Amino acid sequence: MSQPGDFDAVRKDIIAVLKQPKYDDGSAGPVLVRLAWHASGTYCKETDTGGSNGAGMRYEAEGGDPANAGLQHARVFLEPIKEKHSWITYADLWTLAGVVAIQAMGGPEIQWKPGRTDFVDDSLLPPRGRLPDAAQAADHLRHIFYRMGFNDQEIVALSGAHNLGRCHADRSGFEGPWVNSPTRFSNQYYKLLLKLQWKPKKWDGNFQYAAKAPGADDDDEELMMLPTDYALIQDDKFRPWVQKYAEDRDLFFSDFAKVFAKLIELGVYRDETGIARADKMKKVPSEYKSAPQKSQTPGAPGAGKDGEAAPLAKQNREGVMHAEAKL
Repeated sequence: MSQPGDFDAVRKDIIAVLKQPKYDDGSAGPVLVRLAWHASGTYCKETDTGGSNGAGMRYEAEGGDPANAGLQHARVFLEPIKEKHSWITYADLWTLAGVVAIQAMGGPEIQWKPGRTDFVDDSLLPPRGRLPDAAQAADHLRHIFYRMGFNDQEIVALSGAHNLGRCHADRSGFEGPWVNSPTRFSNQYYKLLLKLQWKPKKWDGNFQYAAKAPGADDDDEELMMLPTDYALIQDDKFRPWVQKYAEDRDLFFSDFAKVFAKLIELGVYRDETGIARADKMKKVPSEYKSAPQKSQTPGAPGAGKDGEAAPLAKQNREGVMHAEAKL
């Protein structure tokens, strides 16, 4: 057990759980990055709802969104850390895990601020459907990311997170890695997107593009690109940024660090102490409130697709967050 506020101790323990020999490519890093991104990417600037505050994925209304399929694995990987450092909020732990994983896999250092609190119930959760649909094209990307407050350059920079990890047919309907080294952060995604001859994959799953990595044997795994990835080189405004990042690794790392830091701050409104409020208008106590730990095993109640549906929010909640969240 660490002292409250000892985030360096939490960082060390996140690094310690990254190596997972029985999980994808031997690392939990990519799925932790995806957890941080999906926990933050529900923000809407017009309604001031969603974002990284609250850790809403603990509830079925958000955790059960099909776009979040598979993220129960990331949350379970982090449960021993939550048990050891019970004072940290899930909202802080999930976002911190993402930035630690990126740097540990060779990526840039990303600014991270603590102070997020955990929702008491599901009354403040955003509606489903705010995360990207990988089967769509450029207009869909703009609709999703403009809603959060990002521009075209930032959309392309954030897409560089696809240098990490892979898709799973049983989760998203897509299958395969984007790059040949899916646990190393780099600008290879952009290089391959421009260099390889991407063709529609012949299979029974969702429409996606496939290509062999340079020098690959016939029986080697194919690389893949989603329709939203391929859209980046078909669009006149997106493509120049793909080319810039393919040519300049340092530029990509710098821009990615800025845009990912912006992403994980979406929906976070801090008081003078740095503690996040429920929203701009409501005055919540200036107190760091952590939800209690849930079970370390998939199937625990209230954890989205890995658990049962959480109870509906009680009527007339004031939106104040506290430690007695029902998980």
